[in-house]
Amino acid sequence: MIKVPIYSGLFFFTIFVKKSMFFSFIVPVYNRPDEIDELLESLTRFTSSIPFEVVIVEDGSTIPCENIIEKYTPKLTISYYFKSNSGPGDSRNYGMTLAKGDYYIILDSDCIIPPNYLSQVQKSLEEEYVDCFGGPDAALDSFSDIQKAISFTMTSFLTTGGIRGGSEKVDKFQPRSFNMGLSKKAFEASNGFGNIHPGEDPDLSIRLWNLDFKTKLIKNAFVYHKRRISWEKFQIQVNKFGKARPILNFWYPEYTKITFWFPSLFLLGFLFSALLVIFKIYFFIALYGFYFSLLFISSLLSNKSLKIALYSLWATIIQFYGYGKGFLQSYYKISILKQKPQEAFPELFFKK
Repeated sequence: MIKVPIYSGLFFFTIFVKKSMFFSFIVPVYNRPDEIDELLESLTRFTSSIPFEVVIVEDGSTIPCENIIEKYTPKLTISYYFKSNSGPGDSRNYGMTLAKGDYYIILDSDCIIPPNYLSQVQKSLEEEYVDCFGGPDAALDSFSDIQKAISFTMTSFLTTGGIRGGSEKVDKFQPRSFNMGLSKKAFEASNGFGNIHPGEDPDLSIRLWNLDFKTKLIKNAFVYHKRRISWEKFQIQVNKFGKARPILNFWYPEYTKITFWFPSLFLLGFLFSALLVIFKIYFFIALYGFYFSLLFISSLLSNKSLKIALYSLWATIIQFYGYGKGFLQSYYKISILKQKPQEAFPELFFKK
């Protein structure tokens, strides 16, 4: 909304005029043409008439999606750019510099967007404008059982869902780049994403806060996020998440929270509890049994599948072990040995 002063005779009036926004969807992609096909198909099903464009940035793929893009040019206002591989953060920045919109919506290529998504975004921004927002994720019935279990584990309040940003009950919401909105003004002021990955989204959020920009969660602007399709890929992903967090804590100590330690403490506590069993002390291991029972029941009620509920237990173990181990490794190298992040974990940094 913008204020427009009106002069009539001896009186001044102020009226509010709705300012229309032009949205640009920014999607980096690397060797995933099938995912882009599903994503673009979902964008053709939008129920609103809100104007938008789509900017696809091919990040040095060896399996390009150009043929998929051509299929949707009659249905969508879409641009396609191919560049050398420099990581998702830099590719998003590249897309935003070429986009025509004044508000960018950044998506991962493995997302499917609900028909009312854009209307929910515009409605929320009209009610309370912010220069950066994030939305949650959900699982479709068509997703595999592993994907549903991983989605449950990553979003459940019993695991790290609330910490990651599935809840509005957080001090300052940190949008995640699989479903994130960013104004052109905020992008230009912050220079967008850094070259760390993963961790580029909380890094950007913190820099935006330091520039006095506000962020928020738009709960109804959710996407269907496929996530990883195998246990091995999921373990690698959460392990990198764990490694990235102490680096962010080192860069921005004022935003460090005890909750970032939870997966590591969970892992250490489990090992300690298992050790106590040798001495016939069962209380602490029983607490873990109670926790996993609650998790199993919650997943069973949510997914209505015994198989997915069992998978959810395994996904949680992988999540806490992978993240917790990565966090401890990174904390030791960054905080104890005082190594530089780029030297300690070069695999987390893309060269621009």
